[in-house]
Amino acid sequence: MSAELPTTMRAMVTEGHGGIEKIVLHEDWPRPDPAAGEVLIRVGACGLNNTDVNTRSGWYSKAVSDATTGDAFDTVNADDPTWGGNPIVFPRIQGADVCGEIVAVGEGVDEARIGERVITDNWLRDPEDPSNMDKTGYFGSECHGGYAEYTVIRATNALAVTSDYSDAELATFSCSYSTAEGMVCRAAINASDTVLITGASGGVGGALIQLVKLRGARVIALASTEKHTAVTALGADRVLPRSPENLGAELAGERVTVVADVVGGSDWHSVIDVLERGGRYVSSGAIAGPIVELDLRTFYLRDLTLLGSTVIPPEVTENLIRYIESKAIRPVLAASYPLEQLREAQTAFIAKAHTGNIVVTP
Repeated sequence: MSAELPTTMRAMVTEGHGGIEKIVLHEDWPRPDPAAGEVLIRVGACGLNNTDVNTRSGWYSKAVSDATTGDAFDTVNADDPTWGGNPIVFPRIQGADVCGEIVAVGEGVDEARIGERVITDNWLRDPEDPSNMDKTGYFGSECHGGYAEYTVIRATNALAVTSDYSDAELATFSCSYSTAEGMVCRAAINASDTVLITGASGGVGGALIQLVKLRGARVIALASTEKHTAVTALGADRVLPRSPENLGAELAGERVTVVADVVGGSDWHSVIDVLERGGRYVSSGAIAGPIVELDLRTFYLRDLTLLGSTVIPPEVTENLIRYIESKAIRPVLAASYPLEQLREAQTAFIAKAHTGNIVVTP
């Protein structure tokens, strides 16, 4: 451990379920030390994602049926307010999408790793059984994350990256792009597919466009009209309004084989209805609302497959490193805020007026 490292750090700490006022700046939070098998990262930037908002507000609780707004909910079950349906320990430093530099290592980690530039693989797996989805945690949820000047993570979850992208740009990849790549892999998207992507201007939506196009498939994107130019620039073959009056009529003549959805809500039935027979629906979010209506006749008479996608295979983030280093995908950095303005950054994130990802920098 270098004697030059400070013993305290600045951190934005979430102090309980509730509104954005629950995120509090601490000027002298204890800097963590890496335990055996861990590394200490000096954070260069940390990206925002929906998990932070949903965990803080308690949206994951089955007591909540509303859209994601970032506001506190009146009723949240004490036993299921997180992505994994378990309680969370407060205070908690959230933030999963870290880019930074390894500045110290714990016992058993090669000291040659000090100085490496890394991004985080946020899925905390059982080292003895890494494919077991029941034995997983998430960085910034089940442990402290990256909304601070320093953070620790298992050495195996700190992935070296060689890139001329800035720290802020690299901090856009970990959560959004791994979520999108997980959806693409789970739905087995290939060059023969036409994929309808909802929420296409967001972090996951924009990542989906790029990763689907990487497979050679056709992309039809749904996004607010004012964002169509930016979404087209990401590679979408066709862009439609976020909530067309008649999606079926708009897509007459199209053969939609996959829907990749992070929106849900009241328009959910319309995206299901445009899937061709034998089509696949994959979801990794429900920002417009988690409770939807499904006509089971649509589901079984048209031989549809419905896929949930949360815990990703271990190789997904490693694939992202390859894509980043070869520039097969690119970051979409909407805005960067200083760490102490995390509340303002999260407010902008929730408003969804941006295209791409928002990050904070210590």
